[in-house]
Amino acid sequence: MKFGQLPVGDCEGAVLAHSIAGDGWALKKGRTLSAQDIDLLQRSGVERIHVARLEAGDVHENTAAAEIAARVCGAGASCSEAYTGRCNIEAKQPGLVRINTDFINRFNAIDESVTIATLDDCQRVDQRQVIATVKIIPFSVPETVMEQVRALLETEQGIVSVTPFQSLSVTVINTVLPHLKPSVIEKTTVLTKRRIEALGGQVDQVLSCDHAFDDVAATLRDALSRQTDLILVVGASVTVDRNDTIPAAISAQGGTTIHFGMPVDPGNMVLVAEHQGTPIVILPGCARSPKLNGIDWLLQRYAARMPAGKADIMAMGVGGLLVDSPVRPLPRDQAVRQERVQDQQPKVAAIVLAAGQSRRMGSVNKLLQTVQGEPLVRRTVSTVTQALINPCVVVTGHEDAEVEAALAGLEVQVAHNPDFADGLSTSLRAGLAVVPQDCDAVIVCLADMPDVTTDHINALVAGFKPDEGRAVGVPVFKGKRGNPVLWARHLWPSMETVSGDVGARHLIGQHEDLVYEVEFEDTAVLTDLDTPEQWSKFRRGIEGS
Repeated sequence: MKFGQLPVGDCEGAVLAHSIAGDGWALKKGRTLSAQDIDLLQRSGVERIHVARLEAGDVHENTAAAEIAARVCGAGASCSEAYTGRCNIEAKQPGLVRINTDFINRFNAIDESVTIATLDDCQRVDQRQVIATVKIIPFSVPETVMEQVRALLETEQGIVSVTPFQSLSVTVINTVLPHLKPSVIEKTTVLTKRRIEALGGQVDQVLSCDHAFDDVAATLRDALSRQTDLILVVGASVTVDRNDTIPAAISAQGGTTIHFGMPVDPGNMVLVAEHQGTPIVILPGCARSPKLNGIDWLLQRYAARMPAGKADIMAMGVGGLLVDSPVRPLPRDQAVRQERVQDQQPKVAAIVLAAGQSRRMGSVNKLLQTVQGEPLVRRTVSTVTQALINPCVVVTGHEDAEVEAALAGLEVQVAHNPDFADGLSTSLRAGLAVVPQDCDAVIVCLADMPDVTTDHINALVAGFKPDEGRAVGVPVFKGKRGNPVLWARHLWPSMETVSGDVGARHLIGQHEDLVYEVEFEDTAVLTDLDTPEQWSKFRRGIEGS
């Protein structure tokens, strides 16, 4: 591969090394430059650019990434489309990810140009969660390196896989002491049920007994006589020895203690036993808390029908300090996110900016002008509401009553902007202020774009993959960027800081590494109606069609 700065005229077919933008257009790094791209650059006065040109024996970054990911991907996992030298491997269903860590280390030692990053082995994952990513560092890989990669890949299979959770039948035994409030027992039972249900299982029976040897032994006999996959014992008093009350009762029924203690905190005082193949786990005190702890790790293994033997437990120490930190979110936050991904589709809202004064149209409000018998604003908003978005927020300002009347019957949420005369930025803030907190992204639409269709909007939604660095969706026609634009939630605070009669377009350049472009074959994403001349041209086009 050759890399360097060349005259623009010599760059057709080369790969653009750095993103470049001009007035209303942008070309992203990694793009193979076409004759149209070269013409656009030359007309824009660009003389020289950095490019990479692949030579014989070079494998394109996307080709290499896709090939490696397909070979690494094992059971319960699937590969995404390769993009900018990256190919993600995702879980097909909830379960525990399995990583051949020795292989990954050997692979990453082959050459600096090829890399694989993964989650920790045995980490819980949800459906469609990214569990590994193959990233090619330069724009191509030498065929000689790919030969080494293929040779190593021939030695192993199932390098990255997912062991799915299976239905788990659980019996819970609560032991009771006089000082233990019934409300505490009830709360713990509810939490335990939630933990099991989150893994696709269910608590079939809840038993209670006094925290005394004879009572615990009798209750264990009752539980063991029923068909159950797992018995969880929540002691009124923490087990502090293998011969304490509950483990002694287990032994009296012919059970065996497998391991006492755990190198995971919270969760140190867990005791794992078994009786004729039925696991029995004495829960530590942290089981009464909703926070992530060692018992969660054990339950995940049981749900995946994976061993939880002595060696497995003792190997959990690295990463077993489960303290709250910015990089290990609180389990409550994790639970909320897990609930959010049940349908696996991001929730995307839309903001339609319809507050402007149409100054360039004179005394006429362009949004109330008709297009094929329908007010322009209604035509635009109706299209947005039929796309894969929810909700649709329409920001009104100038002649708000008339605009709202034009929207009668449409499922929209209206946000009035009393400061509309101060510019577009005020309408953007007014719209963001009412978008629900559970939305992952928002598409900002202009109300005067009559040719934008649901296909345009849905294509932007489909491309939104923030975990792959695709967080700002921009429509493009022949290298020229248009509207609407999709913005991931974490960028909204920056959008709220803009001022004056401008939107957030300048933020695209500041976050170029997060931009994904969606190419369209029509000019709809560039067509807006600001002046009488544009309206006349548009109407002639409709009549001509």
